[in-house]
Amino acid sequence: MIFMNDFRSEPGELVQQQLAAAARVLESGWFILGKEGKEFERQWGRRCGAEFCVGVGNGMDAIEIGLRTLDIGPGAEVITTSMTAFATVLAILRAGATPVLADIDPTTGLLDKESVQRCLSPRTKAVLLVHLYGQIKDMDEWRSFCETQGIHLIEDCAQAHLARVGDRCAGTFGIWGAFSFYPTKNLGAIGDGGALITNSRPVSEAAMALRNYGQTERYHHPMIGLNSRLDEIQAAFLSERLKWLEKFTSRRQTIAQAYHSGISNPRITCLASPKSPENHVYHLFVVRSKERDRLSRFLKDREIENLIHYPLPIHHQKSCQTIARDPRGLAQAETFAAMCLSIPCHPQMSDADVDRVIEALNEYR
Repeated sequence: MIFMNDFRSEPGELVQQQLAAAARVLESGWFILGKEGKEFERQWGRRCGAEFCVGVGNGMDAIEIGLRTLDIGPGAEVITTSMTAFATVLAILRAGATPVLADIDPTTGLLDKESVQRCLSPRTKAVLLVHLYGQIKDMDEWRSFCETQGIHLIEDCAQAHLARVGDRCAGTFGIWGAFSFYPTKNLGAIGDGGALITNSRPVSEAAMALRNYGQTERYHHPMIGLNSRLDEIQAAFLSERLKWLEKFTSRRQTIAQAYHSGISNPRITCLASPKSPENHVYHLFVVRSKERDRLSRFLKDREIENLIHYPLPIHHQKSCQTIARDPRGLAQAETFAAMCLSIPCHPQMSDADVDRVIEALNEYR
């Protein structure tokens, strides 16, 4: 079986580094908000090109905390995409703000600017870009758009670790960027984890307080916060895994290039290639097919795992059917959700695995 992710085949050297990291934490006797967390925050902020990094419990909390640092809550609207993981919109709701869903560009799955324009209102406070599948695109245009409208640009980077435009990384184009370190992410922990990066000291200071009950000094809580701290053992694991991230990302990009070059079947369409290789880190490689479900079964019969990201756009979720959206509807997101299919693209795949996936896709009739 070719899996979507295969952690059991990771390099033995990495496994040993992680075991040593766990032992280091256990021997320290310090498990929350200690030196491992501070060191990972320092490393991740530096690698992203951000002055500040605040480790939190997970990616959803990173978005909620980020919104709260900007006082985006009740009465405020945040425009984002319907083609995303549910956590993106849930974080907006948890912050007390109102999500407004815009449509997508079907060639990438990313937010469509004209649709966002139609969603603007006097209550709009931010556009939350989701760097879906690991791709980052048109960031100068998005910055200019948000500056013109007088609203914040904020980034959901849960799938886009170290994706770049020029020398700038995902998460540094807006006021802040939120990351998830869920195990399947390009930089994943051995459990949950997340972080907020920013170049704003006030945002970082507010985030540090909010993640720890709203506490600014011991037993002093000037704001209502939450319990969302990146624990020491996950921070230690992440520091070790960070050493491998560039190598693993390069392998993902090589596999993706092979897919773009090798997949040739009129029933299957790859998403648009990035303008530059560093724009896409291929957390997922996604194809589209009008026969998606049949194609999925075909691949599984040939022991090639595949998944759908995401089968239901947010506005089709039972809990979100009345959510605000583009007045012209979200037809592109609905069509995309019915056609998209994620195929294996993880760094432990062999060249033979890649060839086998391409061969199966080209054989599909």
